[in-house]
Amino acid sequence: MTTVNEDEVVALISDLVRIESVTPWLVPSGSGEGAVAAYLSAWLAPLPVEVQVTEVAAGRFNVLATLRGLGGGPSLCLNAHADTVGFAGWPNEALEPVRDGERLYGLGAADDKGCCAIALLVLRHFATRAHRLRGDLVVACVADEEGQSIGTQHLVATSQFDLAIVLEADALPRVVVEHQGFGWIDIVLHGRAAHGSTPEAGVDAIMALGDVLGRLRAWDVAHGATPDARNGRVVFHTGTVRGGTDYATYPSEAVLGIEIGTQPGETLADRVTEIETILAHVRAATPGLTTEVLVRLDRDPFRASGHEALLAALQRAARTQRSAPLDEVGMNAWTDAALMQAAGTPTVLLGPLGGNLHAPGEWVSIPEVLETVDLLVDALGELLG
Repeated sequence: MTTVNEDEVVALISDLVRIESVTPWLVPSGSGEGAVAAYLSAWLAPLPVEVQVTEVAAGRFNVLATLRGLGGGPSLCLNAHADTVGFAGWPNEALEPVRDGERLYGLGAADDKGCCAIALLVLRHFATRAHRLRGDLVVACVADEEGQSIGTQHLVATSQFDLAIVLEADALPRVVVEHQGFGWIDIVLHGRAAHGSTPEAGVDAIMALGDVLGRLRAWDVAHGATPDARNGRVVFHTGTVRGGTDYATYPSEAVLGIEIGTQPGETLADRVTEIETILAHVRAATPGLTTEVLVRLDRDPFRASGHEALLAALQRAARTQRSAPLDEVGMNAWTDAALMQAAGTPTVLLGPLGGNLHAPGEWVSIPEVLETVDLLVDALGELLG
């Protein structure tokens, strides 16, 4: 079965790529989703669907398109995000989509405008065929997934669905049924400023930070030795660092920003406790030092629940189209699937192969976009009747 052709897939994704929709939470000069929301609304206008554009924060927009069913079937949401990260590393190429063989290159081609296109094309298929579905099909192109996920937070606070599929670039034949959570944390070390010639009066916060880094490295190595079977090793990396005032003064403060993961069954409080233990050792080795742990963002892990009927339909569609089942997997990243599931909506995640995400030369596999559309059309036709 071929629901759409390559030319219209490439054209639609290319149109979306050309629209700058960088999340201003990450890059203050980013435009947000206003222009892409206008494009999506115009694209949807000819279809017999209800379109709702919601400004979830100043300049940040969700677009919801609902195809009402006849009744008697479940509601299902296809969730994809319309925002992107920045493109400082490839300013002249990012918004100029280029096809090279089976790949389409451009900012958001994979993450996640290619997936917005998939959702739109699936919706169009069902909206333009003679046979109506029993259940409602909703496409949500949400804001800010690359920031604080205010789009999906607003979606789950204002809408309810029986089932959901979050569309993110990954790779077929994978279907993600769990993934890690994460926290963004600042570790703050307070020393004491003093003239560089009076070491007895100062407490060097930056030197103590070196001790913290060494102990965090040892923690990472220990946790990496026993990775989770589905979700890999616990995510950990340093992100930012700042401290000190000048060459001649003992630094009174050093701040380390980290990203650290949590596996299903864990909470960020578990990680904070481990960090506090590390800091206790550092304080003991550096008299006069005080410390703080400041949680800037906390996202719980995702584990699908109540998703059996949804997964079964996807598996049957995969066996029909691929003559092989989907691989039920985890991942060591975080997505809005966690928010959908936490709201009580049975959720899974899948999407086409992509590469160079958040980096110059981002690309998506055109054949896998086509295959994902066909897979969803088959599975949703069964689920929603």
